[in-house]
Amino acid sequence: MTQIAVLTPDPSDRSYIGRWPEVLERLKATLQETGATVTATPWTDHVEDASGLAGYDLILPVIVWGYHRDHTRWLKACASWTEAGLPVANRAEVLRWNSDKSYLARLAQKGVPIPPTLWTDGVTQDQVDAAFAETGAPVLIVKPTVSAGAFRTLRLSPGEALTEAPEGAAMIQPYLKSIETEGETSLLFFGGRLSHAVNKRPVPGDFRIQMQFGGLYAAVAPDAEVLALAEQVLAAIDEPLLYARIDMARDDAGRWVLMEAELIEPDFYLDYDPANGAGFARAVAQQGVRVDDLTGV
Repeated sequence: MTQIAVLTPDPSDRSYIGRWPEVLERLKATLQETGATVTATPWTDHVEDASGLAGYDLILPVIVWGYHRDHTRWLKACASWTEAGLPVANRAEVLRWNSDKSYLARLAQKGVPIPPTLWTDGVTQDQVDAAFAETGAPVLIVKPTVSAGAFRTLRLSPGEALTEAPEGAAMIQPYLKSIETEGETSLLFFGGRLSHAVNKRPVPGDFRIQMQFGGLYAAVAPDAEVLALAEQVLAAIDEPLLYARIDMARDDAGRWVLMEAELIEPDFYLDYDPANGAGFARAVAQQGVRVDDLTGV
């Protein structure tokens, strides 16, 4: 029987305690249909010493929520897992680089369209003012490059003071008005194959689309332009990925641009998956892990 470990948040981090067990049970139900045994274990228990993960056939880091607030330990954990040669999917090296949004700049160099972005080691009021002048944007978004769930993300208007600035490296982008009118579209890929797509919109007056801020979600059928961008992103990443969530939105010129390529702990939005997670289970089975029974998947 296949032994799968699902990495979960630090037990001392109470931020997600009300939600991650529910997500875990949903994943367990999907994976157990394949005959696998699923065990939950905090990622923070395996930072310096990875031996506690050595007995698993597959290690899924899909609920490591909170890693962005403990990034130094996260990088150490990724290094430990890589050194130990553990069967982590996505690969630990992917988990390392994908945890810092500066990867967007590297994808842009390969031709992937992203919003105009100013990268800085420490955002200042002068940089925000200069970004308004250079882009002509009526609104800017400022956020840390190591972030998740709109963590320390600011929406600023011209003349508005920069308060509670992100610490450390940050990015400054024009705010895309389409987020409010059309929302953001996410495409879910399992084993390189499109599974389903979801549109996400903020509640009126907000700009954050995450569920914890009341985001409004709906299943959608991606058109050819949307699918082409997602496939371009995956080709530019050029890594064997068990799962990927490609988030995109339209810029002010109507062009689709990449917002995020979530390869660590993306919400799979399985409630909006017509196949009810079957694509993910199948991708796990095809990962090279022996699964006893795919009946019902």
